Amino acid sequence: MHPADPDTAGEIVHALCKADRPESIITWKRSPKVQALLASLSCGETPLTHEGLDAAAKSANREANHLRALFIHHGLLPYQDPYLARFETWIDDKLRHLPEEVAKPVAQFATWHHLRRIRSITTPEKSAQAPVHSAKQEITETVKFLDWLWETHQRTAANCTQQDIETWLATGSTTRKAIRTFIVFIKNTGTNHRVDMGHYTAKTRPAITQDQRVAWLRELLTGTSESLPYRVAGILLLLYAQPLVRVAKLRTDAIETNESTGNMRITFGPHPVPIPEPFADLLREHLKGRPNLRTGSDAQSPWLFPGTRAGQPLHPNGIMDRLRSLGIDLRGARNTALDEHLLVSPPPLVADALGYSHQVAFLHADAAGDAWSRYVNLRTGP
Repeated sequence: MHPADPDTAGEIVHALCKADRPESIITWKRSPKVQALLASLSCGETPLTHEGLDAAAKSANREANHLRALFIHHGLLPYQDPYLARFETWIDDKLRHLPEEVAKPVAQFATWHHLRRIRSITTPEKSAQAPVHSAKQEITETVKFLDWLWETHQRTAANCTQQDIETWLATGSTTRKAIRTFIVFIKNTGTNHRVDMGHYTAKTRPAITQDQRVAWLRELLTGTSESLPYRVAGILLLLYAQPLVRVAKLRTDAIETNESTGNMRITFGPHPVPIPEPFADLLREHLKGRPNLRTGSDAQSPWLFPGTRAGQPLHPNGIMDRLRSLGIDLRGARNTALDEHLLVSPPPLVADALGYSHQVAFLHADAAGDAWSRYVNLRTGP
């Protein structure tokens, strides 16, 4: 597909003209970088391919990636996960200035373990955002460890000792535990059989009180401290113990309404769960006026929380930042919400209703001090 072709150029124009708010496109096009990029695409100097936009992104990153999302959304380019694409560039940048003794094992770890795994699990329905975020943390901590190992002891991944690992973990923050995946990798690949590292267990489990949870629910349901989409996202966290990474990727088809009764249900796992009032009213209001649908994405976005880039949902970090700025302890709120559900229902039922694995539900039940060992004894009749 070549933009110099009049049909393709017409499709680009058509995609831009589909915006419900043309003034936003006109304002966006005033940027000299946007004008230069559109002219380059129109004359064929920049191919209408992912590779072409990658090259253009070196001088106009935001503009090229905005157009990429728009073209993918309207079928002018094949699907490409934006997080995975940026991750590959991030790896190259990370390795560029490292000494060979550090860069080589990090490159093997990033490519053979992380990239291969993330590519295999990424689909249009399953974003690479969460695994890429985790991989970046592990690679960053691995670089720090190997840098320290080489500069302090002139040792590498191949000849580091168990004492090196113990010293590194004991003399820094708990984020250093993220090197465990790398230690397992070099052991499994035969790079170094002499080292080992067990799982890290957090010493504390954050939680808020049930009174605090109820107060935050009341504030998000009736208050004006935040805009409607973020209030809805916060309630999904506080009411249903949903991680915000999962909330950001919810689709509108997860919500169903009984036409005869007006009752609403939402699906997180195998079975839908009821949506109580007054949250149902708030959710109906949000569905009628979802943001970011009038700037080229058209109104057919499947996402419950559409993002500013065409075809993509809101970034979970943006939701987290907005709710944290209100003062909500996100992990504590999720733990307390899950604990409250586990107080009244056995872990397998909670897991199926809220989209958790049974193992995770039982672990939370144990941590909350209610392992449901009494559940069988309570069943005195059929």
